[in-house]
Amino acid sequence: MHHLSLCKTEAFDTLAQPSLVEHLELKSSALSVFTDFQQYQPQIIDSNAKAIELEHLMRVAHVKMKLVVDQSEKFVGIVTLTDIDEQKILQRVAQLQISRSELLVADMMQPKATLHAFNYHDLKAASVADVIDTLKENGAMHCLVIDQQHHAIRGVISVSDIVRRLRIPLDIQSLPSFAALSNIIAA
Repeated sequence: MHHLSLCKTEAFDTLAQPSLVEHLELKSSALSVFTDFQQYQPQIIDSNAKAIELEHLMRVAHVKMKLVVDQSEKFVGIVTLTDIDEQKILQRVAQLQISRSELLVADMMQPKATLHAFNYHDLKAASVADVIDTLKENGAMHCLVIDQQHHAIRGVISVSDIVRRLRIPLDIQSLPSFAALSNIIAA
């Protein structure tokens, strides 16, 4: 075993930073705001998980969206913090006439048949401004990216990532939409 000694930190006052930080602009490549699932593990949840536990799990993990998979690990939809707010949970409990504890993620998710996505290959030639313009009227916080060639969900684009990278003053605690982002940029 190799012995490690601890050092005092009082003489150190700077933080190491990445040497190459890409400055993001509206004309930057759309791929620069794309979370690629070939590089980053997607956030997933089983469709049979209890919905009442999901909000806490997502808040603790600082996650605003999860991909929903079935028992065979096939993609079936998404669920966002907005989908599982208290009012929507109460509405769904009343609709289904079940107790809160019986409510599943599958009951609260947005099914894949209702979702729209960017094509990965189209994003290669697009800019961040193109992404924002396309989603301006969508009102969503996230947009999936599909890879038609490999028949897979390739990744996601998140408004909170764009806001953070563009350094735009927008309250991300209020769950910003692409429409809100577009309004801030236009001002």
